[in-house]
Amino acid sequence: MSTYLTRISSLVALGLALLAGPAVAQQDDARAEQLDIVDTAVQADDFNTLAQALEAADLVGALKGDGPFTVFAPTDAAFDALPDGQLESLLQPENKGQLQTILQYHVVSGKAMASDVTGMDAAPTLEGRSVQFQANDGTVQLMGQNTATVAQADIEASNGVIHVIDSVLLPPEADEADGGY
Repeated sequence: MSTYLTRISSLVALGLALLAGPAVAQQDDARAEQLDIVDTAVQADDFNTLAQALEAADLVGALKGDGPFTVFAPTDAAFDALPDGQLESLLQPENKGQLQTILQYHVVSGKAMASDVTGMDAAPTLEGRSVQFQANDGTVQLMGQNTATVAQADIEASNGVIHVIDSVLLPPEADEADGGY
């Protein structure tokens, strides 16, 4: 009798595995079809300036990497709100280092969903310094030299997550010895 039950259990397990197989394959296909952070941002069509800045800073390849990354992505409107001439200046080849610093300050290593960020005071950025977080009444703000508010959270990509912010976040003032901003 126990051999009979063992065979029935094995057949049931095999049947369940066969039924689950297509679902697992569909999940793998969905992940494979999911775009990386850069392509997700480009497809959203509100991050054209960010894409241009990433290219000028030679950071596209890094954000297309395995990650995971959390990117606090300023919209085109956020870049448009920079003081006159600042964006154009940052996009110049001679200011590539400064542009890299600013963009890397928008990226945290690891995948931090909104629920994670609301429980954090700060997180180290790829730039090297930490970005500070403040959560109040469901609104999350990031603080550096200025403040940015998360306008949309948890846009998932194959190599991380994007949180849309309403301002270009500038790192805290650098020491004069570091060249300043």
